[in-house]
Formats: sequence, C-alpha cells, structure tokens
Amino acid sequence: MLAKSVIDKHYGNGPDLAMAIGAALAEQVRHIDADVVQLDEANLPGNPSEWQWAAASINRVFDAVKTTAAVHLCFGNYGGQTIQKGRWENLINYLNALHVDHVVMETAHRPADELEIFRELRPEIGFGLGVIDVKSTVIETAEEVARSIERAAKALGPDRIRYIHPDCGFWMLKRNIADGKTRAIVAGRDLYEGRSG
Repeated sequence: MLAKSVIDKHYGNGPDLAMAIGAALAEQVRHIDADVVQLDEANLPGNPSEWQWAAASINRVFDAVKTTAAVHLCFGNYGGQTIQKGRWENLINYLNALHVDHVVMETAHRPADELEIFRELRPEIGFGLGVIDVKSTVIETAEEVARSIERAAKALGPDRIRYIHPDCGFWMLKRNIADGKTRAIVAGRDLYEGRSG
C-alpha cells in the first residue's frame, strides 16, 4: 500500500520500492516492544496479482518483529466506502506466504460464501473474524454478532477462529456508533459462548 501511495523518483518500479520501504520499516519495528505489531494492507486485495512481491516486502518487516506479528487486510475504508474490488480467494497464496501469527480480516462486509476460502489458510496462522461492519452506521445486535461467529465456526471449524473484531478501524464513525459497535462485539461473543444473561 505504501509503495502505491508515494511518488517514486528513484527505484522506477513497485517491487524495488516496496522492498526498500520494507527494509526501512523493519529497522523501526526492531525497536518496538509492543505485544503485537500489526501492519495494515488495504491495496493488495484489489491487486492480487502483485502478491509475491507484496509478501516479500512485508515479510521483511514481520521478520524484524520481536514479539507477535499480525496483518490486517481489507478492501479499503474511506468515507464508509469500499475502495478495492476483488475476492479473498484471490489472496490465499499471499496470506499463506506471510510470516505472521495471525490475520485480521474484513468479513462482516463481505459475501458470506467467502468464508469457505479460509479453510485453505495455513493452520498455524490464527484467523481473525470481522464481525462488525464499519462501513455501516447501524449498530449490530449481540444476536447478529453471535450468528456471525456461529456461521464462521460451522464453515471453518470451532477452533479455527482465534479473534473477533471489527472489519477495520472505527475512525470514520461517530463516537457513539463506535462505542455501540464495540459493546456489540463483547455482548455477541458472550452470547455465542453462553455467558449472556
């Protein structure tokens, strides 16, 4: 994503620029002691043919993480709009090539049948299920979140889902909506796990 958002007057091609950016970011993350270092990638979902050099450059960064490495992928989140077009099935090779502990995926705003592709995710990579649609101002109910978790557990296996989360950040939503959606995640998880009421 960064290689696509800067003007390149030196390298002359995306892969070389991405590798240079990866090296610069790797030098920075070597000094981070956070429990989890998560990188975001919102361009590749719309450009899956670039997955090999994208994986090589981002793995430079992940290999420098001293703690837990993770990646978030989505189809964009600007003004509540999807920016990239595509399907997750086009990126399974990319996901499987990553040197990460887990992936944090946009799935709430995506077609339900796309969940099936994540059966092909390497078993040692934890799966993060998006259960909150950040492109909608409607606050999900606990029942809706619980059903999303249940549907994914049936499709992927109950032990496959390691995290639940919103599809992306809440930065485009008003605070009261973001707060309500955050409460819905907790209530929906508790309902799914039988801890409600």
